Amino acid sequence: MSGPMIRHDKRTPEDIRKIEMQPDIAPHAQGSVLIAFGNTRVICAAMIEESVPRWMKEQNVSGGWLTAEYSMLPYSTLGRKPRDSTRGKPDGRGTEIQRLVGRSLRAVVDLEKLGPRTLWVDCDVLQADGGTRTAAITGAAVAIELACRALVERGKLAALPIKNRVAAVSVGIVKGDILVDLDYLEDKDAEVDMNVVMTDKGDFVEVQGSGEETVFSPSQLTGMLAAAKGGIAKLLEIQKAALSIA
Repeated sequence: MSGPMIRHDKRTPEDIRKIEMQPDIAPHAQGSVLIAFGNTRVICAAMIEESVPRWMKEQNVSGGWLTAEYSMLPYSTLGRKPRDSTRGKPDGRGTEIQRLVGRSLRAVVDLEKLGPRTLWVDCDVLQADGGTRTAAITGAAVAIELACRALVERGKLAALPIKNRVAAVSVGIVKGDILVDLDYLEDKDAEVDMNVVMTDKGDFVEVQGSGEETVFSPSQLTGMLAAAKGGIAKLLEIQKAALSIA
């Protein structure tokens, strides 16, 4: 009887890549982390501005706001990636990802408790090898918690405005097998590709999935969600460890 399928990097289907988090990588940010999902590396930094966007003032919206920006640095891929400023227009993929990051983080932050301030989150990809958006969400969650800790330590907040922790992982079907945390080689050949964002309470924040060249069955969807849940549980433990030493 054959054993579990082994991937090209020696992982089993349910294994996530080696995850590393280095907190406080950006000294001028209130919270930051360099996160590595295997060979994918992203700097996530959170900075606090003591004001809210104009639209909140004009519409008398109480509380604070959180917004995210995402970019891939020119040297993050094998071929140089032009900056948006030189292209003359924003990258559509980057815009979609930064909106996903913002939604994922706002789902776990109590904006009323944050108060009338803006939490800016910047995610810059240093090296891309698949899963940059999931790495950005997972790392940014650590960065915003560190930034909010700084507010508490300075006496600007009585308690952390963090309702839950959040993490994200990719999952897909490659040659009929359900794989977690796809790298680039796996992602480019995936028949089904999905990104899953979940809280530490086991609730879904967002599920993005599509059949790249085929369809997928209800049972395959159930299997992918279960696999993603297992991967995210491991990521939440790594987040917890990183925050305990920060």
